[in-house]
Amino acid sequence: MARDLAATAPPRRGRLRVYLGSAPGVGKTYRMLDEARRRQDRGADVVVGYIECHGRKHTEAMLDGLEVVPRLHRDYRGTDFTEMDIDAVVARRPDVVLVDELAHSNIPGGRHAKRWQDVEELLAAGLDVITTVNIQHLESLNDVVQKITGTPQRETVPDEVVRRADQIELVDMAPQALRRRMAHGNVYKAEKVDAALTNYFRVGNLTALRELALLWVAGRVDEGLRDYRAEHNIDRVWETRERVVVALTGGPEGETLIRRAARIADRTAAGQLLAVHVTRSDGLAGASPAALANQRRLVETLGGSYHVVVGDHIPTALLGFARANDATQLVLGTSRRGRTARFLTGPGIGETTVDASEDIDVHMVTHEFTGRGRLLPSLGRRHSRGRTVAGFASGLALPFGLTGALSQLHHTLNLTTDALLFQLGVVAVALLGGAASALVASLIASLLLNYYFIPPVHTFTIGETNNVIALMVFAAVALTVSTVVDRAARQTQRAASATAEAESLSTLAGTVLRSRETDASAIPNLLDHSRNTFGLDSVALLSRETGDVLARSDASGPRDTHGTDTTEVPVGTDELLILTGRRLPADQQRMLTAFAAHVAAALERDRLAAVAAEVEPIKAADKMRTALLAAVSHDLRTPLAAALASVGSLRSPDVEFSPEDVAELLATADESLVKLTRLVDNLLDMSRLQAGALTLHLAPVHLEEVLPRALDSLQDPDAPVQPLGLETAPALLADPPLLERVLANVITNALRHNAPGAPVLVSASAYPSPEPGGRPAEQVQIRIADRGPGIPPAERDRVFLPFQRLGDTDNTTGVGLGLALSRGLAEAMGGTLEVEDTPGGGTTMLLTLPAAPQEEVS
Repeated sequence: MARDLAATAPPRRGRLRVYLGSAPGVGKTYRMLDEARRRQDRGADVVVGYIECHGRKHTEAMLDGLEVVPRLHRDYRGTDFTEMDIDAVVARRPDVVLVDELAHSNIPGGRHAKRWQDVEELLAAGLDVITTVNIQHLESLNDVVQKITGTPQRETVPDEVVRRADQIELVDMAPQALRRRMAHGNVYKAEKVDAALTNYFRVGNLTALRELALLWVAGRVDEGLRDYRAEHNIDRVWETRERVVVALTGGPEGETLIRRAARIADRTAAGQLLAVHVTRSDGLAGASPAALANQRRLVETLGGSYHVVVGDHIPTALLGFARANDATQLVLGTSRRGRTARFLTGPGIGETTVDASEDIDVHMVTHEFTGRGRLLPSLGRRHSRGRTVAGFASGLALPFGLTGALSQLHHTLNLTTDALLFQLGVVAVALLGGAASALVASLIASLLLNYYFIPPVHTFTIGETNNVIALMVFAAVALTVSTVVDRAARQTQRAASATAEAESLSTLAGTVLRSRETDASAIPNLLDHSRNTFGLDSVALLSRETGDVLARSDASGPRDTHGTDTTEVPVGTDELLILTGRRLPADQQRMLTAFAAHVAAALERDRLAAVAAEVEPIKAADKMRTALLAAVSHDLRTPLAAALASVGSLRSPDVEFSPEDVAELLATADESLVKLTRLVDNLLDMSRLQAGALTLHLAPVHLEEVLPRALDSLQDPDAPVQPLGLETAPALLADPPLLERVLANVITNALRHNAPGAPVLVSASAYPSPEPGGRPAEQVQIRIADRGPGIPPAERDRVFLPFQRLGDTDNTTGVGLGLALSRGLAEAMGGTLEVEDTPGGGTTMLLTLPAAPQEEVS
């Protein structure tokens, strides 16, 4: 049974070893072959699945003694190519397979598009694979390498494929050594060396590629180290690499801390800078988003990364983040609170973090804002000045008022009731003016309660111990309850403010999205929304350079301009928002930063849309002009060759032609020159058109008039083309020479791929079909149908690309520009050219053009 289970069990996944090169020519393939020979000497069964030696004799010598699996030969566009035979390798079942150039693309039409997919199949079959790849072929680094070298890398491999490798070995070489190796002819052939050394293989390029490779491999090693520590539950920090974490509160000292942390990180090789901001889990944040945004930009400018973590206990959250990232040092700013505030509230974040830091070094950095906070905790900062004054006034007046009222009921109420009523008054003061005014009220209430209601009355002396305890409990409870009530009120106010901000920003985002859907500018709506949200008289967008008003939103109706305030908010680098009306508090000015960011994004979008609108016609014209110029060799070859042959024959003194032969040769030359003249005229007209020197001559055209001229221009005037119902089709609006050219190209393509003996059908119909007495047709659809092999859906867009000749390997019939040119000409006339299936088999080209207005036809 065990043998049966082993036989039916899926094979284990093979192990992958990757030799990662910092640049071409550093010796990846040589190292791979050297490892293969070493394993073979130890008794392993090693075969070569695919190797490219590029004519390097030292590499070719390493193949001696290794079994090479014969490659699979495949024909592509008339050329024989070879690639790895996956089935033969799997059937051979070796211990190890060598596969060179992991990022290489396979011949189209095979089992896999990329060689790394072949390797994945081998690994899934349980075979160990050794392969090679260069750093420039990793997908994540493709754009970086192009910026460095100026050479785009068309063959790439996903990073995850290489990251999953069981072993990655870096093959490196100093830039100077690699250049010497090239100069000695050990990398490229002699005729390519000079160009390579002066372009891709410059010292600067090689140095940058080398650094990319080292950093990528270092990151992979770091991932492996983190996985190992996680598997073995190792929480201690391993100081394999200096990582400096700087804690940001959004305060004004942030930039000082960031620069200090960056200097600490720069003192060590490969030091890393991480900035972190801790936000509370309830979302009630007191930090300035604008300040944090500026500090984030500074961190990224200095090469660091910015992170946000959620946690209600800031020291715990900071240390948890530092340990999760294996940080070695933590940078904090000294407290902005004064000595009195620190005495009243206890140890701050810095002291708590230092006590719990264990093996992480904590730097407490002084700054110019140290100790410049409030002397007392900010108890009532969320209340307006008027409400704070009213709270202190009530804290003074309410206890005396209660004392007068309770004195009249002295014989009715007892001491407990009096104390509870005083306590209720203190809570009311806390709700009105905050904890500071409640503190005043509780002190006054305690004195009045002692003087007027605790025996012996009218003296501050207390006769009984119980009354002393009761008075102390009253004062403590009054102060505690007032503090809790004040904190709850402030948090409620913060939550309401945060909800209002969130709703406002949500509406703002909806405004931007709706404008994108309608392709309209979002700026007017943004200005209106800003004015309504903040209750302003007007909001204007100005250009800083000229002072011109770019957009404006004013309140309807007369405005009282007396006592108005003006607020300026930068929008990007070139514009400014001017808000006129009431003075905005600090928290609302913070929200203005988000509004300004949306306005800046809308401005950039409008600029890009304008640039795109200007570039699009130029791009289309350039594309058309390029296609036309490239089509010269395709469209002019046949008539030019026929004319030259006829004229050359007539001029030959060695042959005497009969009058009939002379007439036939002259007719051939005349016919060819007429076709040549027509094509050149069309080419020149289209060049002038795309250059803006010629306009389209759109006119009502009947297909039954244009189709015969298109058929006359074919190489075979007697080709089997069958028109169907063209006389009943409505007139269409087109340029006759261009329409003739489109029809000729499409029909030629259909004839080339049509089944032998079957005619190409050309039909036309109105779309939508006009109803009696209703609106006329808006378009005319022309169908050119053949009975050929058809075009797979995946290839239908590709046939319209230049130089695509699907299924056609006869290079004497052109270079594959006919359909590309036809689609371009159709779009120039306001139409389309698409591909459909012919019912019963084959391909139908659907040419759709605008129908001519009825008044023009009549």
